[in-house]
Amino acid sequence: MDSTLQERARATRRSLLEAAALLFAEQGYAGTSVNDISARSGRTSGAVYFHYASKEGLALAVVQHRFATWPGLAARYTDRAEPPLEKLVALSFDIAHALAEDPLARAGARLWAERDTIDAPLPDPFALWTTATTRLLAQARTAGHLTPHIRPAPTARSLVRAFFGLCTLTEALEGPTAVTARLTDWWLLTLGSLQQRPDSAGVLRRVRARGERAGLRMGAACGE
Repeated sequence: MDSTLQERARATRRSLLEAAALLFAEQGYAGTSVNDISARSGRTSGAVYFHYASKEGLALAVVQHRFATWPGLAARYTDRAEPPLEKLVALSFDIAHALAEDPLARAGARLWAERDTIDAPLPDPFALWTTATTRLLAQARTAGHLTPHIRPAPTARSLVRAFFGLCTLTEALEGPTAVTARLTDWWLLTLGSLQQRPDSAGVLRRVRARGERAGLRMGAACGE
């Protein structure tokens, strides 16, 4: 296949993936048909089956493309000068921002929640998220930032599950744009129980300042 045909195939796959993600996020898996995806993308249903074989294949691709790869965001937070808890908070806002505004991320989350209706095994991202969170909590404990009773591994499991539950329930009750504001409330409450010397507002203020310097949209996320 020459470079022009390869680029055309990549463009087709991308347009199908984006159309499917928008529809899955809006209508759910059961409410979306291959014909819907074809119409939204401007491609034929034959193109859907050629590139993804089935609706299940498209659902799997959506989850793999964004939702299951979120743990990789942790790789952005390797600056040893930045306190581990602040890296954890910043990472959570990255994910919350994606849940609010990235159609692929939103579709991936909804598809994972509806996984029992999909005839394909979807990747489980929570083990990787928990590993990344455990690592940051362990670093915080080594640095003397955690209260003595905090154990990184079980605390990470609780934080990851509580975070995803917060995002899911907030979207259901208030819509996706409220997620980052509710996450601020959650961290103000949660950080106080984690830190050796509680400073929840200071952590959020510093995370916001770093985000602004990096050109990220952190104002709403950090409660101002």
